Formats: sequence, C-alpha cells, structure tokens
Amino acid sequence: MFVRDLKECKEFRSGDNAAFRELFNPLKDELKLNYSLGRAVVKPERSTKKHKLKSSEVYFILKGKGVMFIDGEERKVREGEAIYIPPESIQRIKNNGSTDLVFLCIVEPAWKKEDEEVVE
Repeated sequence: MFVRDLKECKEFRSGDNAAFRELFNPLKDELKLNYSLGRAVVKPERSTKKHKLKSSEVYFILKGKGVMFIDGEERKVREGEAIYIPPESIQRIKNNGSTDLVFLCIVEPAWKKEDEEVVE
C-alpha cells in the first residue's frame, strides 16, 4: 500500500507560478501509474501564468472559484467541477474569489518539468 500525506509533500512553485505539492509521480515513485497527481493553490485575485503541457491534464476544483482559460475560451469554474485540458493547449486559471482556489492536477502522461512551457 502506498499512502502519502499532503503535509509531507514539499511545496514548490510550478512553472505557471501556482503553489504546488506533488502527491504521486511514477517518474519519482515506484508506482504503476501513467499519470501524476498534485495539488495546486492560487491565492485570491491571482492567476497562473499562461502555459502549456505536452500532456493532457484534468483540474478538479476542491475549494474556491475562478475563471479557466483554455486556447482563447474562458469559463467560470467552482468547487466540485472538473476541467479537461487537452495536450499543447495554452491555459491559465484565475482566482476571482476571496479565498484560496485549491485544485487537484492530474497529468497524463506524468508531469515532467521539461514538458511544461510558460508562454507569457
């Protein structure tokens, strides 16, 4: 059994400038997964940088609300919603609420720093 406590995961700034903690990544952990799983936080009235990944990605909003931008489209998003982000899509998310925007990031194939490109 493999269990990881979020509190034990080191926080870092991802390329898009979100506060990020990586829970599972088969490139770093001995797990038979094709995806990675992390948790991101964007502070109120802040936005991630425009970026794209070679991988597909899913955000699942755990707390807060915001606006998701993908390839020129935008949509309000909120707690309980999942967002699919196709590979190579230019994306960012803005927290337009008064509390932290907290979401899970599922990246398939697993996230690698060199597969993320900031485009702003």
